[in-house]
Amino acid sequence: MRILVIEDEKKITDFIRKGLKEEGYAVDVAYDGEEGFFLVKTNDYDLILLDLMLPKMDGITVCKRLRGEGISTPVLMLTAKETVKDRVTGLDAGADDYLTKPFAFEELLARVRALLRKRESKADT
Repeated sequence: MRILVIEDEKKITDFIRKGLKEEGYAVDVAYDGEEGFFLVKTNDYDLILLDLMLPKMDGITVCKRLRGEGISTPVLMLTAKETVKDRVTGLDAGADDYLTKPFAFEELLARVRALLRKRESKADT
């Protein structure tokens, strides 16, 4: 399974990448929204972990553009923005799930597994 992490904070990116690789996932990283959008358009990913507050193109815009172009890869938004309004905005932009920072890595992994299961079950039907 191949996952793209779009996150501009290097410490968080390194933490997520290391943990996901230890679980057997292939992980690519983009540090801004434009690079992340380009990588999704030019590669096949099973899941996208997307920060909201990114340089060059914010996560809401990235998600809306992906969905607008018919890209249905599951998106899990990771962000420090934690109000109900923020979560609703992210989900309405096309995200499949929303997790606020700080988070327990075990919860992130559980959400990753759940989204990947949903993707696999859709592929089977």
